[in-house]
Amino acid sequence: MSDGATPAWRYTMVAFSNASDRDMDVYQSGDATHFDVLRLNAYRPPTGRVRDPSIFRNSDGLYYLTYTTADGANIGFARSPDRRTWTFLQNYPVPFCCAFLPGTGDGKGIGSVDIRGFGSAGSSDGPSLSPFTTKAWAPEWFVDNGRVNVILSMSTGGGFVPYLMTALDPSLRLWSLPVPLAGIGADHIDTTVVKVGGTYHAFTKNETRKVVEHAVSNSLGGPYRFVTPGPWGTYVEGPAVTQLPSGAWRIYLDAYTRGQYLYSDSTDGMNTWSTPTVLPGLSGTVRHVGVMREPA
Repeated sequence: MSDGATPAWRYTMVAFSNASDRDMDVYQSGDATHFDVLRLNAYRPPTGRVRDPSIFRNSDGLYYLTYTTADGANIGFARSPDRRTWTFLQNYPVPFCCAFLPGTGDGKGIGSVDIRGFGSAGSSDGPSLSPFTTKAWAPEWFVDNGRVNVILSMSTGGGFVPYLMTALDPSLRLWSLPVPLAGIGADHIDTTVVKVGGTYHAFTKNETRKVVEHAVSNSLGGPYRFVTPGPWGTYVEGPAVTQLPSGAWRIYLDAYTRGQYLYSDSTDGMNTWSTPTVLPGLSGTVRHVGVMREPA
C-alpha cells in the first residue's frame, strides 16, 4: 500500500503459468490488484499437472490446495503451513458413479444419431450412457456453514457438468459421492461459487459460447437460475471471485486467447459489473488463478 498503512486483508493468489503447468506459483497482495511474488515454483506434484489451483485456509490453520492433475478422473490435493512450502496429500480418484447421473455432453449422441437427453454423454436433463467419469477438472473449494466442499467439473465423455463433493473427515481425504449442481446443466466448466447474504452466486464458463455466465440460487446444490452476466466478452474462462477491502466484489478472468488476465468489479451486490481491466503485473503470466482472502 502506497501510504505505508498495514492492509486489513491479505490476498493469496495461486496459479500455473504460461511457462509451466507442472509448477504452481504463489503471489500475495493487500488490495487484490497489485500482487507481489511470495514464491515461484512453490509446488510441483509428484505426477501430473497442477492446473486450475484453488486455495483455502482450513480450521486447523493449514492451507489446502486442490487442482487439476489432467490425469483422467483424478483431482490433486496438497497442504502448507505457510503458503510457501507445500506437501502432496493425494490424487483423489473421483468415483465412477455417473451411470445414472445427468450426462455431460451436448446431447447429439454418436455420429448422426440424435438421442438428445440420452446421448453418448447425455445432456443436462438426461442420463449418461457411460458408466465412467473420464475427466475431473477445475476443482474449487467452497466452505459453507463450516462444511468443506469441492465443486468440480466432471465429464463422462462429452462436455462438463459441475458437481459438488463434501468432505467426510477433518483430514479432507474422504469425500461424498459427487452430486450435480441443479440448474446449470451440460457443457459448463470452471464453476466457482460465492455466497452473499442468503444467495449463492455461481460463475461458470459456457463451453459452447465461450463466455462466463452468472447463476443464482437459495441453496448451494441449486436449482440455479441464470441472470444477466457482466460485460466480460467472449473467450474468457477460469473465473475466481473475491471481496475487496471496500466491500465490492471482484471477478478475475483468464482471457486465454489473448494472453491476458482481467478483472471486473461490482459495487452493487453483483447486479452490475465494470468493464474488464487488465490485471497489472501478472497479466500475460498467470493462468486460471485461485484467490483467497484472509485477515492480514
